[in-house]
Amino acid sequence: MIERDPLSELKAENARLIALLEANGIQWRAPLEPAQSALTPEPSRLSTDEKVALFRRLFRGRTDVYPIRWEGKTSTKSGYSPACANEWRAGICEKPRIKCGDCGSRLLIPLSEAVLYGHLTGKHTVGVYPLLEDDTCYFLAIDFDEAEWKEDARAFMQSCTELGAPAALEVSRSGNGAHVWVFFAGRVPARDARRLGTAIISHTCSRTRQLKLASYDRLFPNQDTMPKGGFGNLIALPLQKIPRENGCSVFVDAALRPFDDQWAFLAEIQPMAPHDIEPIVLRATGGVHPLDVTFIDEEELAKPWQRSTPLSNKLSGPSMPESLTVTLANLVYFEKAQLPQALANRLIRLAAFQNPEFYKAQAMRLSVWDKPRVIDCAENYPQHIALPRGCLDAAQALLRDNGIRCELRDERYGGELLEVTFAGKLRPDQQSAVAEMLSHDVGVLCAPTAFGKTITAAAMIANRGVNTLVLVHRTELLKQWQERLRAFLGFDKRAIGMIGGGKAKPTGKIDIAVMQSLSRQGEVNPLVESYGHVIVDECHHVGAVSFDAILKRAKAKYVLGLTATPIRRDG
Repeated sequence: MIERDPLSELKAENARLIALLEANGIQWRAPLEPAQSALTPEPSRLSTDEKVALFRRLFRGRTDVYPIRWEGKTSTKSGYSPACANEWRAGICEKPRIKCGDCGSRLLIPLSEAVLYGHLTGKHTVGVYPLLEDDTCYFLAIDFDEAEWKEDARAFMQSCTELGAPAALEVSRSGNGAHVWVFFAGRVPARDARRLGTAIISHTCSRTRQLKLASYDRLFPNQDTMPKGGFGNLIALPLQKIPRENGCSVFVDAALRPFDDQWAFLAEIQPMAPHDIEPIVLRATGGVHPLDVTFIDEEELAKPWQRSTPLSNKLSGPSMPESLTVTLANLVYFEKAQLPQALANRLIRLAAFQNPEFYKAQAMRLSVWDKPRVIDCAENYPQHIALPRGCLDAAQALLRDNGIRCELRDERYGGELLEVTFAGKLRPDQQSAVAEMLSHDVGVLCAPTAFGKTITAAAMIANRGVNTLVLVHRTELLKQWQERLRAFLGFDKRAIGMIGGGKAKPTGKIDIAVMQSLSRQGEVNPLVESYGHVIVDECHHVGAVSFDAILKRAKAKYVLGLTATPIRRDG
């Protein structure tokens, strides 16, 4: 028989009730006292040894290795690399011919008090690897370095205060960014620490300020498990002597003013107890997944009964507008001025999903460097938020569920009329596909090889009756499409233009283009805006940056994708 733990049950019930109150926008905390951070703490009376010991206790990571900063002698390059006792030793170190990770003579230097003292006195600049070999950590840090880093960091700190998460704010060595530090009273699993940071970011986005979804990739540690052959990501340690003298690499108050006595501030920090992490995550999220975006991972599929609570369309917080003007063009546009923060955040997350490649690499204990945790398909303009057109139905459902009337303005381009007759003959299954697709402006024809997707697309061109652009991803497909469209539509060969493979002869009626020919170095040919119908062959390739850019530029009223493999392993 399992014994009940009344205290644990009460804590869980308390956390659940707090989450319900906050999910419904009900204030329950006592008003916060005015910040006292601007006041000078009592001067510290710590000896040099005590200061180094305090520094080592707070900023605790791996001690068997540490990263040291280097700067190029003949260039502006700089970076960090693991400190090695044999670095540049003649006859031993073979850099740059052999990389440090492959060198049999690498002799890593442990992180000692002498090294930390040298950092604080300006002898060198070092960092720390927060992820320990057993996949735990002693602190969590979040990096803010975008143009609006000050506002982002303040908003995050506000969420920490609201949620009861003790945090410290540091201006980085450059003075153009910030780190928020959360210290733990003991080792915690990196997974739990990262869930905490993720939950606070999501809470900030839903209540206070829309942080970029890339913020989820700026956590230290940046993965739950140690990558094979690596150390995880590193973070530069604060209180670097020269930057410190310029007001950087120091801890600051809510107004970003440095504390007069940095050591007194550090001595007053109260680390978070490990058992406080889960209640704070629950208060921040209300029980949904901390990332707050669409996600189905293999673990959930294996144990569907453990699947996290699905996202709710019902939003809490300030009252919602009675109506919202939505512009449908190349993208779906929403005016920021009309959007409460909670609604703006939810709209952006309609176009975001977790990246399976990140979790695949992490599960295999590989580095997740350059693998974003969240794939964000929304566009952020000065006065508008824009979503891909495929998000329109979900956006309308979100507005409807929150009692908001959607006033849709259709600014898509209908195209120029095209006199064309379908000269082929469709099978019954192809006829059914055409009939279904004609009832939708945007869609994907998913059919196996040999179904006859090209002849079906030709029938769609004839039925739409507007000028059409066919996008392919290989040059050899240009000629194939031209021959088949000429046969099925009875068009003269010269009336079907081609772009790519050394040719650039569009007709403006029916044109076939290699995608790479329309998007070069981030620039999309404005020609894509002049068609009323766009067909994308093998549209599962659209995830590529150049392909995605073309479709985000096209204003065609009708968009059709063709594929036999609609599911991409990378999401």
